[in-house]
This record gives sequence, C-alpha cells and structure tokens, in this order.
Amino acid sequence: MRKSSFAPGILFLVCALALPALIIGQQTRSARRTATTTERSSNGGAPNGKTTPSSAVTGPMIKSDLAEALSVIQTNHIDGRKLDYNGIFKSSISGMLSVLDPHSTYFDPVEYASFRTEQRSEYFGIGATIEDMREGSDVNTYIRATFPDSPAQRAGLRFGDRILAVDGNSMKGKTYPEVRKFLLGPRGTTVKVTVEHPATKQSETVNIVRDAVSLPSIAQAYMLRPGVGYVAMTGGFNLTTADEFDQALKILHSKGMNMLVLDLRGNRGGLLIQAVRVANSFLQRGQMIVSQRGRFRDSSQSYAAVNENPDNVAVVVLVNGETASAAEIVAGALQDHDRALIVGETTFGKGLVQFPFQLDYDSALLLTIAKYYTPSGRLIQRDYSNGGFYSYYFPGGLGTDKSTQATPQNGPESHTDTGRAVYGGGGISPDEVVKPGLISAAERHLRDVIFAFSLELTTGRVPAFDSYKVQRAIEFDHDLSSDDFPVTDALFAELKKFAASKPIFKVTADQLDKSRTFAERQLRYNVLSAAYGYRTATQVFNDGDPQIGRAVDAMPRARELALAASRARARG
Repeated sequence: MRKSSFAPGILFLVCALALPALIIGQQTRSARRTATTTERSSNGGAPNGKTTPSSAVTGPMIKSDLAEALSVIQTNHIDGRKLDYNGIFKSSISGMLSVLDPHSTYFDPVEYASFRTEQRSEYFGIGATIEDMREGSDVNTYIRATFPDSPAQRAGLRFGDRILAVDGNSMKGKTYPEVRKFLLGPRGTTVKVTVEHPATKQSETVNIVRDAVSLPSIAQAYMLRPGVGYVAMTGGFNLTTADEFDQALKILHSKGMNMLVLDLRGNRGGLLIQAVRVANSFLQRGQMIVSQRGRFRDSSQSYAAVNENPDNVAVVVLVNGETASAAEIVAGALQDHDRALIVGETTFGKGLVQFPFQLDYDSALLLTIAKYYTPSGRLIQRDYSNGGFYSYYFPGGLGTDKSTQATPQNGPESHTDTGRAVYGGGGISPDEVVKPGLISAAERHLRDVIFAFSLELTTGRVPAFDSYKVQRAIEFDHDLSSDDFPVTDALFAELKKFAASKPIFKVTADQLDKSRTFAERQLRYNVLSAAYGYRTATQVFNDGDPQIGRAVDAMPRARELALAASRARARG
C-alpha cells in the first residue's frame, strides 16, 4: 500500500452519501435472477437438476435476456411503440449496480453534468433562497434572500417579493420546490421572473440571465462567544472546501479564537482529498488520516498529515446521522488521534469510496473501488448485506424518529492514541451523545403567520416600529450582535395582534405564548434575512441549539484530551 501526501491524481475519488433514485422495487432482483438460474439448471442445465459452476449466469446470457426482454416489451406492451429507451437502459444498469453495494450508481448525461457542477461548489440559476407561505388553501412562493453578487441580487430582487410567474407560467399554488425547477437552467440563458413587491404591491417583470451560483461548503463561520469560533461545514466536501476552511480559520483567529466548534452535521461527504486537507489542519506531520484499500494499485493508498505547524486550538466536532463518508473521515481521524472530542449522534456509516468512470455519450458509472479505514484501523461502513436499499437508507422506515435510534457497531475494537476503545462497523460514535433540538408540529404551524407579519414589519407597515423597516440591499458579512432587530415585548404583542386579525392562519395568541421562544427566534430570523441574508440570520437558531451548547461546555475536556494525546506521542 502506498503512502500519499495529498496526491492530486486521485482528486476525484468520491466519498459522499448519494441517495440512489431507484431504491424501492430493486430489492429482489438478484433473488429473481437466482431463481431463474436454478430453474434453467433443473430443466437440463445440469445433471440430476443440480446447480453446477458451469450453469452460472454469464455475460452473453445476460445480453441475450436483455435483448429478448426488450423485444417482448416492444412487441407486446401497450406503450411499446413509444418507449423511453434512456429510462429503460438506465434502470437496467441501476438494477445491475444495486446488487453490488448501496453506493455504486449510474449517471445519465444530464445527471453526470449536474454531478460535476456540484463538485465545483456551484449550480446554475438566479441565486436566491425561496420559500412558500400558505394562507388557507392558497400557496405562494416568496424570495427569502439573495446571494452576494448573484443574478437575483443584480436584478433587484429582495426579501418578500412574491413570485407570480416564471417565463409566463403562473406560479400560484406551486410550492417552492416546484418553483425552483422553473428558475434553474443552463448558464447564460434568460429567465423572465414576474414578482410583486411587498412594499408597493406593484408587479414587475425582470429578465435574469442565469449564471453560476456559489454553493460554499461552509455556511457559517463566526464567533459564538469570546474565544469560541464556530464553523458550519455542512455543504459537503467540494473543490473549494479546504481553501474555504483555511480562510475561515484565519478570520476567526484574527478575532481571538482559541477554541473551535466544527459542525459536520448533515455533511454527506464529497471529495476524499478535501477531507484529508481539512483533517491535516489539526494533525502533526506523519499522523495517519485515512487509508483506502481496493483491488487495483492506485485505489490502495494511505494519507498522512504533512503539517509541521498544525493549529492547536481545542476542537469539538458535531456529528449526526446524516454525517457521512468524507465527513466521517475527518471525524474519525480527529477522534482516533484524540485531537477532537466528538459530540452529537452516531454518524451514517459509509466507508466505501467511489470513482467516476466516464462512458460513451457523457454518461458515467460512479463505482465503488475501495473501502476506507480510520487511523486506528476501523472500517466505518455499516452492514448492508441483510436488507434491501430501503432498509439501508431508511432504517425503521421513513416515519421513524432517527434521534432515538442507535447504530450498532459490531466491528472489532480499536484504540485511540490515549488508549480509548473505539469500534468499527457502524459509523463514528460520539464521545458525548446529545440529542438535537426538534421543532414541534405546533411550532411549524406558526411559521406562515410569522412570515406574513414579517412582511408587514420589514415594509414599515407596523406602527411605532419604523426601525424594523428593511427596504435596501442586503448587507452581507455583517457581524451580528444582540442589538440587531431584537424582539421586544411590545413587538411580540404586535405579532399576537396581527395573528388575531388574520383568522385564515388559525393561530391564537395563546399558541404564540406557549411557543414564544420559537416564535421570537423565527421572527428575528426573518427580519435578519431581509437585512443581512439568510446565512447570517441562521445564527439566531444556533443560540438555542442543545448540541452546540454542549459542544461549548465540552471544550475543557477536548483540550485535556488533546494534551494527553500529545504527551503520549512524546513518550513514543
């Protein structure tokens, strides 16, 4: 096995959790093939009806079966004369891959182009966050915020603009995921967006040229409190991740950071080399980060840190059940070397590495070529041999409360640098288990009326609260303070008065009082989104996040753990 110092030649090895499109309905295909093979053997394929190695399914048999099946479909199916051949062949290839492992997949040309775009940390569209609001049976979609220097920002779109039509197609009654499909499109194409401005109630049609819109890996980077920095690396590991992280660390250090909360919750992974570079920030030269073992030469490599002067801040890493693959590489390396304390919930458990093999006509196979192991030798991949894809991705079913589930780790015991026991076979288990804060159904019910009131507030239509009027361009990179648009008792009273005047939302003053903490945060978030953009606004939710709170409290333990590991290495 070779040892590598961030070899660029395998830049596009992918360690990401991607949900296959054909999960349901493929679980018994291999069983059907086995049954067919056995039947052929019993009908003369082998003496006395027994299955022998010579009766195994071969490539020519599969090719013949596919051709015969397609011919039968073309001749006999009710829609046989108007088949979607791309869909047929795509499902055939996907079915073939489904019997290998849960993460090998096939991309048609459109999907492969989208995949490559995502790896560049961008997409093509107008560059705005949108969300719908329901008033009784009516559904309308609104602009929540625009991104810096995006086409939407340059066109003058702002918080609260209601999207009436896109390219002449009415958006009334459509949810925001449906509206988003109309807004996305090839780079350089023009989309006509008709909006109604909340302040004037006047409609305007703007021509927007779609462009590349940045999708940074780091959604937030700011100081939680004096000395404690916070980096939300929730956008996957893409081409820009390590550079974004280096820049975030520099900025936070300039503000006095000596402790760091690295948030990997919801990070589904991405490029292996980017995960290696992030872990390298905190590890000493020679410390192993990850090793991968595969069939061919270049797929088996080890990656060790090359940092002569690693960052020595105390680190707590936040993880949950959607932390996967490349993100697990970072968490596992820092845990095995006792360089960080892991807080939250057990991670997903994906220890397989994919490589994109480009096919004819710009399609591709994203094929598993290796397994990765943490520095202590743990294989993080959880078992997928005893169930279908549905049970693999949705253990317990879609409606199961994932926060109450524990992922069993049945792998062999390994040890960290200080001798702590850790186990493989089921993701990364946190050093301190903390359940997430959840939004109740009663709280979700309040969102629409709070957003409607926010439109009144930010347009200056709430008497005595002119200072909350936000009719200007977003001020990005604002350092948020507690004095920015606080929700006072008087403002909360106005919210309750507004709800009482709008029975269509079916929200009472008593409901708002019972969920006051949530309502105040949601209202402030809306106003801050209008003023400073959604990334800055999201900070208000972190204030009440129990996992972030526990991460800050655990900093002394994280520092002691790192010091103990350093002493252990010094002793040899």
